[in-house]
Amino acid sequence: MQTPAVKGPHQSARHAPDSKLELMLFKLGNDPKTGQQEIFGINVFKVREIVVAPPLTSIVNSTQHMKGLANVRGQLIPVIDLSAVAGCTPQTNMGIVLVTEFSRTTQAFMVDEMLEIVSVEWKNVQAADNTASGLVSGVARIDGDKPNGRLVQVLDVEQILRNVFPEGHGPADDHSGLPHISMPPGAMVMCVDDSSVARLLIEEALKAMHVPYVATKHGKEAWQKLEGLAAQAQSQGKRTRDLVPLVLTDLEMPEMDGFTLTRNIKQDPRFSGMAVVVHSSLTGKASEGHAASVGADAYLSKFAPRELGETLRDTLERMNER
Repeated sequence: MQTPAVKGPHQSARHAPDSKLELMLFKLGNDPKTGQQEIFGINVFKVREIVVAPPLTSIVNSTQHMKGLANVRGQLIPVIDLSAVAGCTPQTNMGIVLVTEFSRTTQAFMVDEMLEIVSVEWKNVQAADNTASGLVSGVARIDGDKPNGRLVQVLDVEQILRNVFPEGHGPADDHSGLPHISMPPGAMVMCVDDSSVARLLIEEALKAMHVPYVATKHGKEAWQKLEGLAAQAQSQGKRTRDLVPLVLTDLEMPEMDGFTLTRNIKQDPRFSGMAVVVHSSLTGKASEGHAASVGADAYLSKFAPRELGETLRDTLERMNER
């Protein structure tokens, strides 16, 4: 029997403007503390398709919250019980599954109820605190400045995957084969990512390559730090690129997204000659092309340490030749 499905938005929709985030909204059931049904969301461009009640095969000795495997058009996809991960009690028996693609992997999340797709300006997405064990990367005000408007918890899928599959989504112990990158004295790479898991993986790789770095949690924090470094460089008679020759940035971030950060860097003469490498869980030519249109020097998908190292090395060499 063929599984009913809805084509994923990222297969047909145009990429969202870089000043906005397209969110697919859903509910996971009743919250154990309040009894209310909160609204959650993930980037719509990570969703390949929506499958209704696919047959699941339970896997012996599988990890907690792993519902089983679904055979979706010949591809075996692990299905994660997102309600259980969030500690919510489902109120329906619909068995809706979101098949997602990002960070070079395919996985599915079972949710309780689908809602809608909304477009939110990045200025209305605030960084979350650490009260949810890192499962929430941001909170979106989807009604803008409207009083008592709805709030959406934007899930940190990378953290969720690490919790469910710790062996496959934690720091890599083997960094053999990574290039040794020599940096001028006083120079460092700035990495920008709102996911604590992604920052940990990036930092482990940079350490293995002997690359000095500074880590920031979103584009706004990175921009403020860059402005401070620009003033420092000017007082020392240096260029800002002498202090930070390369910025490694994610795309989806609260406060300021990676597209805006990249454009700001490339349009500001204080940061002339500074390279920007986009490191994103979003896959596809649309995201890559959009990053290039705002000036990104390179684009790679998370997370392959060796490819990351080669991209950083090659980009720095090209920038030094200019």
